[in-house]
Amino acid sequence: MNGRFDVSGRAAFVTGASRGIGRAIALTLAEHGADVAINHTSAFDAEVGFPDAAEAFVDEARSHHGARAFAIEGDLSVDGAVLDAYDRAVAALGRVDILVSNANIQIPRPFEDVTVEQIDLQCRMNYRVPIQLLQRALPPMAERGWGRVLTLGSVQQANPIIELAVYAGLKSAQYNLVVNLSRRYVKSGVTINNLSPGLIETDRNRFRRRNEADWRAMIERTSPMGRAGLPEDLTGAALLLCSDAGSFITGTNVNVTGGGDLPWS
Repeated sequence: MNGRFDVSGRAAFVTGASRGIGRAIALTLAEHGADVAINHTSAFDAEVGFPDAAEAFVDEARSHHGARAFAIEGDLSVDGAVLDAYDRAVAALGRVDILVSNANIQIPRPFEDVTVEQIDLQCRMNYRVPIQLLQRALPPMAERGWGRVLTLGSVQQANPIIELAVYAGLKSAQYNLVVNLSRRYVKSGVTINNLSPGLIETDRNRFRRRNEADWRAMIERTSPMGRAGLPEDLTGAALLLCSDAGSFITGTNVNVTGGGDLPWS
């Protein structure tokens, strides 16, 4: 494999990646040559009906793409877990060249009903975790003169709905962090970007879907293409931003929304 989209010899760590968008991105990196470690939480995988998701990822990455692949268990919302997971990824891979901060949590609630506990959980997962990962990953990337950081944002960061007010605000804060840090590391060979999906057909969205009629109505409101996106629809932009092909792109946000910019609920 060759070309500017080739990530052979690179080591990638993708959080929240046993299923959905994270899994699709991690497999794409493996397909294009990277060794990959994913973080996952077994309890949540089991809750949504995929108890063997992490093992299935490792098997596919190894058998289909010939990658060195590892699954790292850990609930990143627990104190100390995020740095432990990152350090275990470094131990497995040797280093981390590509960091994809994908793990997040949404708690849809009327704004007035959001509890302090729900606020704190979303703040930990959607803002503190990316900060800690970036603090750990960026200095060694800069020392080596090459690195790619991709945070997963949301269409909500620019077009929020009230039921996801806390989540949307934190995604906006994350993008602000991306812009800020990209300026600091711009001459180091490290790029830092944000990828924002619209309505995507993921296990999480299927798990909490009320019924097919509501799902179709959501699609009609938000997607000019007439369909929800698939996790694989994010992978082209992700590979661009994680490879040499994206070496002149930093501090930016890329929307993958099927042409729609309306929020969904």
